[in-house]
Amino acid sequence: MTDKFSDIRPYTAEELPAVIEELIADPHFCEVIGTVFPQMPFETFAAKARSCRTSLDFQKAFCYPFLKQLAAEKSKGVSMDSSAVDKTGNYTFISNHRDIVLDSAFLSVLLLDNGFSNTTEIAIGDNLLIYPWIEKLVRVNKSFIVHRGLTIRQQLASSIQISGYMHYAIQQKKENVWIAQRQGRAKDSNDITQRSVIKMFGMGGEGTLIERLQQLNLVPTAISYEYDPCDYLKAKEMQQKRDNPDYRKAPNDDLINMRTGILGWKGEVHYKAAPCLNEWLSTLDPNTPNNDIFLLLRDKINEEIHRNYKLFPSNYIAAEMLRQLGVRNEEIDYDPATAEFTAHYTPSQCAEFEKYLSQRIALVDLNNPDTDYLRREILLMYANPLYNYYKATGEK
Repeated sequence: MTDKFSDIRPYTAEELPAVIEELIADPHFCEVIGTVFPQMPFETFAAKARSCRTSLDFQKAFCYPFLKQLAAEKSKGVSMDSSAVDKTGNYTFISNHRDIVLDSAFLSVLLLDNGFSNTTEIAIGDNLLIYPWIEKLVRVNKSFIVHRGLTIRQQLASSIQISGYMHYAIQQKKENVWIAQRQGRAKDSNDITQRSVIKMFGMGGEGTLIERLQQLNLVPTAISYEYDPCDYLKAKEMQQKRDNPDYRKAPNDDLINMRTGILGWKGEVHYKAAPCLNEWLSTLDPNTPNNDIFLLLRDKINEEIHRNYKLFPSNYIAAEMLRQLGVRNEEIDYDPATAEFTAHYTPSQCAEFEKYLSQRIALVDLNNPDTDYLRREILLMYANPLYNYYKATGEK
């Protein structure tokens, strides 16, 4: 079974020593380690890495302390409410996607901090594996590879393989798994689950479709950032795509987004896990057509993620600023003349966010920045979680 997934799965404990030696011998990797751990001589890092017997050992030795320090320096705090799930189980955490690196990385830290015995394996697109050492490092760090840019026939084979591996990881390895609800980040923070992701879940496992979905122990998880360090980069990309329909990101753009997301200020970051969906899945009529099951599951995941957001003053301020511009989400039932967004923030918080917004727009390095467009798109990034929360909870 392991050989069946050898090209995508994380490294096994038996493979780890050889891969660590390859990383230690890579000058580019050595340079990165010197930047990440400036106070640690590389010889010390190498000796500590060689002592790691499993990927979890490596995570606890290097990733956990790095991420705890990062959270202390670049945020007001990173927290998680996992009270809805049994900590003795293992789950597929399916979440919205804000940050390329940190969404899954912080989740692993938070699972350990919240009493879980293990971290999570991570679904990662091969478009991010720009250099050989990056692929080796992420597979040491419990990542499995999702291939992008495939033909339709290749996509089907890849989806079957990924689904089979996820079922294997959950049922046989007893690992946790993290996967985003869609391919790539939602640039406008309108977090909607892709139907193709849901269909992929049902390709592995055994039994009926409902039974196969239950075998993944799906847990919708909402990730809320008070501030998105990449908001101005996302807005820049939106204008580039608007101005040039044929625009394509350069490989270096993902590296810039990864670095910006890691090192930028995030404010408060909060994760909230909904209950495992197995009980809900058991309420579905087993005679329901498969396509309808996929749609019901997609909508359920959307609803659970949206209702579990933590909302910040920045979300309400952005919605109020959009209201004043005459911009609204037609799916949200509210009266612009009486919307009480202002009850959720102070005038000083509004002034602070206005200053923040101007600073972010100023960072967009385009020859022809459309400041009105950029402003509206960044505001939507912060308002959309609020709109979706209102829709999911029925609040006005």
